[in-house]
Amino acid sequence: MPELTEDETFRDEDWYGEELVDRHFVRCEFFHVDLTEAVSRGAVFDGCTFGNVRFNASRHTDSAFTRCTFQRCNFFEAEFTGCKLVGSTFAQCDLRPLTVAGGDWSFVALPGADLRGVRITDARMREVDLTGANLTGATVTGVDLSSAQLHGSRLSGADLRGSDLTALDPTVVERAGAIVDPAQTVVIAQALGFEIR
Repeated sequence: MPELTEDETFRDEDWYGEELVDRHFVRCEFFHVDLTEAVSRGAVFDGCTFGNVRFNASRHTDSAFTRCTFQRCNFFEAEFTGCKLVGSTFAQCDLRPLTVAGGDWSFVALPGADLRGVRITDARMREVDLTGANLTGATVTGVDLSSAQLHGSRLSGADLRGSDLTALDPTVVERAGAIVDPAQTVVIAQALGFEIR
């Protein structure tokens, strides 16, 4: 059975390089905790709050951060592989450079986030809020962005190949130099009102 921790507050703790395997945290609060180079596998954080937490160079595999709030956290060179972050919110976080491979980031709130150069591949991001986010030069390939909020986002130079762009209104985003595949050009043309024959 996973080790369960509920309704606890962790403050000013050094968890540098900690291995969090099959740990389960519910409604816990983490403030000024150092998780630099920490590793999580099969860990669950449900309804937790993270404030000024350092996730620098941390590695997370098959872990869940569901309905969590991240405020002023640092994710420099963090990696999430096969992780579930459904319903989580990021505010004033340093998210570069971040790597996401697979997993489910649906309903995640990233409005105004600086995501320049991040790498997100083969993930589900349905109804993600990327309003005003800066994805300049990012790699966002094979990602399910159906019903995503993309108004005012910056996609210049981003690689979007293989991603679901049905929610994209090309007239309300910065898109110069964004890379798409032939199937996506049809979707974009239809969004602009063209009839493909």
